Amino acid sequence: MIRIGILGDIGSGKSYVAKIFGYPVFNADYEVSKLYQKDRRVYKRLKKIFPDYVYEFPINKIQLSKAVLANNSNLQKIIKIVHKEIRSKLRSFIRKNENKKFVILDIPLLLENKLNKKKDILIYVESRKIDIIRNLKKRKNFNFKILKKFKKIQLSLAYKKKNSRFIIKNKFTKKSVKDEVQKILKTIKYERSSSRY
Repeated sequence: MIRIGILGDIGSGKSYVAKIFGYPVFNADYEVSKLYQKDRRVYKRLKKIFPDYVYEFPINKIQLSKAVLANNSNLQKIIKIVHKEIRSKLRSFIRKNENKKFVILDIPLLLENKLNKKKDILIYVESRKIDIIRNLKKRKNFNFKILKKFKKIQLSLAYKKKNSRFIIKNKFTKKSVKDEVQKILKTIKYERSSSRY
């Protein structure tokens, strides 16, 4: 199994690119949303730390956002609770898909939380600032103040780009992304088949 990690700026279209590969995708944002909706243990832990903000189940993301904005250390506290569960979900996903040729990891804090492995193939999604802002504005309840807090805890985009094996320029058109994805898969498959001889 070859693990492909998708990196890039928030709103650059990482999840969109991940889906285009056509292989099983571990989408961390989706898994976190599921935890907030269905996991009472996560709810109890968050309620204990943030009784003023988290007081009903399923967890209300707007209330969590208020907790993040109220104090600089609150985001890290939330991540600490959620990260443990995401790590466990990732292990299950890898086990379930161990016979697949590729798995795609769409995890915003992949490098920061050391969820990557040395052999992972990292792909950086590059998008124009104007397209990123347009994309973010489409998101429900999007808050630019929270975006800034997330960026502060992330490694620099320059570092992620430098450590990526491939770069996909996302022009937010299906054809351009599909062509680049096909080229990358072709290169990886060719390298793997050549290295066997």
